[in-house]
Amino acid sequence: MKNFWDERYGGEEYVYGTEPNLWYAGQLKNLKPGTALFIAEGEGRNAVHAARLGWRVSAFDYSQSGRNKALALARSAGVNIDYAVADAAGYIIPSNSFDLMVMVYTHFPRAVREQLFPKMIAGLKPGGRIIAEVFSTKQFGRGSGGPRSAELMYTPEQLRDYFGALHIELLEEAVIHLSEGPHHEGEADVIRMVAVK
Repeated sequence: MKNFWDERYGGEEYVYGTEPNLWYAGQLKNLKPGTALFIAEGEGRNAVHAARLGWRVSAFDYSQSGRNKALALARSAGVNIDYAVADAAGYIIPSNSFDLMVMVYTHFPRAVREQLFPKMIAGLKPGGRIIAEVFSTKQFGRGSGGPRSAELMYTPEQLRDYFGALHIELLEEAVIHLSEGPHHEGEADVIRMVAVK
């Protein structure tokens, strides 16, 4: 999969665009800037948006091409982000370190989820929150985006189980229209979550 993402991000075009995910951006504008971690951040559009609003941004992805594009986007925006190339299962998240964590169309096998998600919960400061917009299992088979395996998508029940140690402020399924470049285009089934420590 690493080669897949390096190839997808390897061209000059930003394959999901340079503008942030709309729902995430709407959530962010209500928050006071602090420290933020972006999970599997790809080409950096969401991380750079936060940095422009004054957040101290960390991010990781296992694609070197994605990191290169993200850092270029940050330079063009006149901001700095700390971006590591790392595998999600092995990425170290210091305890009580972040006010915010963001997962936008971030999909992992079960074994990776079981390693990463508890570290995310532990890494939040008290009062910190996770903002997530991910593909629902109902998205499987649609041509508007998402993994080619339904096992990499989510159900609301799964997210409630994984993040049940947090106070879940919002957990909803929605049908939306995506317009985030050629790989995210059209009607899509998503799940949105806001969970607070």
